[in-house]
Amino acid sequence: MFGLGTPELIVILGIAFLVFGGKKLPEIGAGLGKGISSFKKGIKDVEDAGKNLVEDNVPGVKEVNSLKEEVDKAKDIGSVLKS
Repeated sequence: MFGLGTPELIVILGIAFLVFGGKKLPEIGAGLGKGISSFKKGIKDVEDAGKNLVEDNVPGVKEVNSLKEEVDKAKDIGSVLKS
């Protein structure tokens, strides 16, 4: 995680505690967590929308994807049979 070890994180948390105080830190953490989860959800929505756009507009994409899934299943079965 960016080359930060335990001692560095403890120092950063200590400084944050001194700057913001004990009552504000949980509020800041909750806000940061909500922001990160919202960002991840937005990124996932954009990726899904792009994927659906490609599948809807390019002929043959659905067929290729279904064929790929069948090949992957066959590979899985083949690896089980080899064992």
